[in-house]
Amino acid sequence: MPTPWWSRVLVWLCLPAAGAALLWGILWLIDRVPFGGPFELIRRLPEPWDLVAGLGIGLVVGLIFAALVDAESLTVRVTPLEVVLTRPGHRRAVPKGEIAVAFPDRDQLVLLGRTGRELAREPSHLSKQRLSAAFGSRGVPWADQDPYGDAYRRWVPGLPEVPPAADAVFTARQKALTAGDDEDVRELREELGRLGFVVRDDRKKQYWRRADGL
Repeated sequence: MPTPWWSRVLVWLCLPAAGAALLWGILWLIDRVPFGGPFELIRRLPEPWDLVAGLGIGLVVGLIFAALVDAESLTVRVTPLEVVLTRPGHRRAVPKGEIAVAFPDRDQLVLLGRTGRELAREPSHLSKQRLSAAFGSRGVPWADQDPYGDAYRRWVPGLPEVPPAADAVFTARQKALTAGDDEDVRELREELGRLGFVVRDDRKKQYWRRADGL
């Protein structure tokens, strides 16, 4: 079950066009209300190069945003043996027999194991109805929300319930979360999983629970 092709095409068409249009609008505004800054430098270029430069920069910015959005285009494949989650540059295969439940967490798809461990968490813009039908028809339990939602607590440094080793990982992850280092955030989430902790984020704050059976 891939992200619809037309949705990805629209992303690659609309975001660059929107970026170019936005830069053109800014340059149009500068002609009437000068306010300095880097856009003013573009406007000082001789015509028509000022417009070409502005549209080109807007197009590049739009392409960058399109690439970021497309990187979260998830494909879900459920086979008799495993669930495979694929997006550009990433592939994760989870044995089907290890999955206790699948559910959406805002704009992410989560697979939980039978002890409450998090087996996978991937960005997803697929509809909940399609995911529910795909998992349910292939024997993977589906929930509309996190069955452990009430068990999470906010992390702060020095909690007595969190061992020093895990606390150090939480601290490092908080820095990565604040800095927007998505790759480090992902790696440290998996490290916390190996230590028996499940973590979710809300507005750059970390909330945690222990996996059952640990």
